[in-house]
Amino acid sequence: MSCTTVLVGKKASNDGSTMIARTDDGHFDVKKLIVVLPKDQPKKYKTVNSHLEIELTEEPMRYTSCPSVDPANGIWAATGINASNVGMTATETITSNPRVLAADPLVVYQKAKTRREKDIPGGIGEEDIVVLVLPYIRSAREGVLRLASLLEKYGTYESNGIAFNDENEVWWMETIGGHHWMARRVPDEVCVINPNQFGMDAFDLEDAFGKQENHLCSADLREFIRDNHLDLNQNGAFNPRDVFGSHTDMDHLYNTPRAWFMGRFLTPRSHTWDGPDAEFTPESDNIPWSYVPDRKVAVEDVKYLLSGYYQGTPYNPYSSCDSGMRGKYRSIGINRTGVTSICQIRSDVADPLKGIEWICFGSTAFATILPVYANVDKMPKYLSNVTLDTSTENLYWASRLIAAMADHDYGACIQIIERYHNAVVTKGRQLIREYDEKMTSSGQYDRQEEANEALARMAKEQTTDTLNKVLLESSKSMKNGYNRADN
Repeated sequence: MSCTTVLVGKKASNDGSTMIARTDDGHFDVKKLIVVLPKDQPKKYKTVNSHLEIELTEEPMRYTSCPSVDPANGIWAATGINASNVGMTATETITSNPRVLAADPLVVYQKAKTRREKDIPGGIGEEDIVVLVLPYIRSAREGVLRLASLLEKYGTYESNGIAFNDENEVWWMETIGGHHWMARRVPDEVCVINPNQFGMDAFDLEDAFGKQENHLCSADLREFIRDNHLDLNQNGAFNPRDVFGSHTDMDHLYNTPRAWFMGRFLTPRSHTWDGPDAEFTPESDNIPWSYVPDRKVAVEDVKYLLSGYYQGTPYNPYSSCDSGMRGKYRSIGINRTGVTSICQIRSDVADPLKGIEWICFGSTAFATILPVYANVDKMPKYLSNVTLDTSTENLYWASRLIAAMADHDYGACIQIIERYHNAVVTKGRQLIREYDEKMTSSGQYDRQEEANEALARMAKEQTTDTLNKVLLESSKSMKNGYNRADN
């Protein structure tokens, strides 16, 4: 599943929070935001895609989840924050090269060919990972270690990147083949960008096999690299992207341009991104995985990055000027996105208030993002009561409708969309501030569900108003329009 990830360390953010964010770019997957209570967490988990059964003997915690509304293909929980204020997003589909996959094959489900044989289960994948990990971890590092143990025991049938955060740390983990893995603590002062490729471009093996302060990996990773002749690096350098990742022509249309757009936004002064002297172009293979941003990064910046469609460049698919480059590269804010979230863990509030989940349904280029408190037992129906039938009674389908119509008449609608985004985020921040203050001063932290209901009412009001306006503008440009003056 194609996705884009942004990670923000606590010293890179404007408010000292950590953030992990990802677009979940399925194929128009219908999504909802719910809370999974401990009593609803399965004791025996069975994967749909790989027919694998896993016993879950530990006591789970409550956690938020963004599952698919249609359970036919599994849960696909996507993202969430648990009761210990640990966030997780899984997974970013990444690329591996044939040398890696030949040395450690993916663990794929094998159906029996005859009645005498038995099916051979596959490993775990994006369908399963949040459910198997998030309810059981109390820190970002614990998330890495738990998932690592599952990968080593069961393997995986796909190549994935996974992010974890708590109030102090952000960790990024990438799978290597079927069973191997590596993970790196994101430095506090940087932002990470990851667009469907093996991302890490530096890794300290000495730390990973020593103190393990900021780097973790499979216990046999050195031997795995050596015995399978995977190291392509020169002069003693170690770049994991070169060792485990890909450098294909398709990357230059589908992946690297997204990294270029995001890096260009984060460091417009530190690096040169345009013109004949550009350090990096949309098709550069060496675009850095992480940056110290030129200015502090806020939630609105993360949303802008994940809404990107090459605004201000010749590659904008909505540009009125076509130099032959319009729509050349895959947008970040793509049409088929099901859900996007920013898991924000704050450090300047009491523990019950630390987790804020910013949720966005549908194409991020047109959909707004709404903050909600994560420390609750249920979510508002406007976010959770989503059906497979189109409706204006929930944020998912209303967002999809707005996007489809605004895309059709971009020029007339884009200002409406921008005002909508600003209104929801502004009013959302105001409500969070208001309830933060009320709960902090009174010590009554059980008002978070009340706050979320107020946030949902506000979002519905703003979304309905925007839907009305976009529908009117889109109707004006229908092909069958005709006036008497037209004859």
